[in-house]
Amino acid sequence: MSSLFDLTGRTALVTGSSRGIGNALARALADAGATVVLNGINAERLKSAEAAMAAEYPPGRVHSCAFDVTNDTEAARGVAWVEGNVGPLEILVNNAGIQHRVPMLDLEVNDWERVISTDLTSAFLVGREAARHMIPRGRGKIINICSVQTDLARPTIAPYIAAKGGLRNLTRAMTAEWADSGLQINGIAPGYIHTEMTQNLVDDPEFNAWILGRTPAHRWGTVQDLAGPAVWLASDGSNFVNGQTIFIDGGMTVVV
Repeated sequence: MSSLFDLTGRTALVTGSSRGIGNALARALADAGATVVLNGINAERLKSAEAAMAAEYPPGRVHSCAFDVTNDTEAARGVAWVEGNVGPLEILVNNAGIQHRVPMLDLEVNDWERVISTDLTSAFLVGREAARHMIPRGRGKIINICSVQTDLARPTIAPYIAAKGGLRNLTRAMTAEWADSGLQINGIAPGYIHTEMTQNLVDDPEFNAWILGRTPAHRWGTVQDLAGPAVWLASDGSNFVNGQTIFIDGGMTVVV
């Protein structure tokens, strides 16, 4: 049974993985045997993340490639670098994302477009480049990182909600076009996860109480809660799972 989830010898690219959820997912894939390529736009922070992670794994198992996932030329360059310098790309995790909190009536168009570009368009651009290589080989896994905001809405985060909702349907569109070529494309939708980037929300007594009351599991999620589902979707154990978005939210989206 363990061989179903063994990623030894497979190359994985995780976008937006210099820290937070992306870095945790990269580590989960590496723990399952994959060779991982970290990605980010801040080259200095990315190299630091690579060095920290490389110290924990055998030589050659951790790499990094800085490129802008919102630019089609850069996306093509990044995927080509992985293919040419690390190995055939078999696993792509589209994790790169940003947030911008402001009421819609005050929302600047450039901020709307910046979030949509980073959280949605990037998955199309990098996913398309990965698929160009995966399809001729007849195999590949693409995992799009969605959110509970794929299904739910809150005030002040309209572009994020729109992007994550679109990402779910992009996952379905990729499946409709690429599944018959041997690819599996699925989404993971985390609930509220305790990371360094959400620490200010955890520290807010009112918001923290709302999360605990709104979540049946009565706790915040951790990055470790995402590790198993990510490895499963990246592995042969999910070879007939396609076009699905798996909510990992402690039950938040199933209660009123």
